[in-house]
Amino acid sequence: MDVWGFVGSSGTGKSHRALAVAKDNNITAIIDDGLLIKENLILAGTSAKREPSKLASVRRALFFDKGHASAIKMAVEEEKIDSIMILGTSQNMVDSISSKIGLPKISKYIFIKDVASDDEIDAALKERKSQGKHVIPAPTFALKKDFSGIFLDPLRKFSKIGKRNRLLEERTVVRPTFSYMGSYTISKTAIEQILCILAMKSESIKKVTDMKVDRMDDGLRIDIHFTIIYGCVINHVLDELIGRIREEVEYQTALNVNCINLTAKALAMN
Repeated sequence: MDVWGFVGSSGTGKSHRALAVAKDNNITAIIDDGLLIKENLILAGTSAKREPSKLASVRRALFFDKGHASAIKMAVEEEKIDSIMILGTSQNMVDSISSKIGLPKISKYIFIKDVASDDEIDAALKERKSQGKHVIPAPTFALKKDFSGIFLDPLRKFSKIGKRNRLLEERTVVRPTFSYMGSYTISKTAIEQILCILAMKSESIKKVTDMKVDRMDDGLRIDIHFTIIYGCVINHVLDELIGRIREEVEYQTALNVNCINLTAKALAMN
């Protein structure tokens, strides 16, 4: 197996450029901040960006947790990955990660200055300092579950082919929970009010009779009971509402909607 190191100080744009660097060098997979990523899929690991503090984030990225390192190693073996690039802030860091995971020694190092100009690096550093944003080299849909409650912005690269744009790669911009710029919270009451408004937009729903919202690490579990107006097709009404709830709640709150259970408990005449 070929193991590469991609080295640069924090905030200089390594994660932003990782996919392009890997593609240019025919590298199959990437290890970045605790995640093993291959072809837009997260194969294993837990993102350091999800940790509650800077110290915990560093420990996660350096694979101090043996179970975390073991999971990455197992995924590498199961996928039969023949080349991998490890991102780190120093050569010692990528060497240490490779050793903890049980990979061969680094065969080649690429430095951020090899692939980015001084102006580009300065711009990346300024954005990190002013906005506290980080890039994860994986598409937003792959991160939504693990980053429930954190605003994610897709960062896409397109190529013009004829009259059509083709998506070449997608990364995700995230402001981690340990960001010095702070965090936000949303109350359960606010979520319940959003749900009530969405439900009552349907002409076939008479009223909401009961509701329960459970917030878990990977997202929301929503249970709602309704009184439905007699004569409507119940399954169609509830299926349509499930789609509306998932779309609107995730958009308005940045919380992943993990499970929606809707029950028509009673009928009412219009």
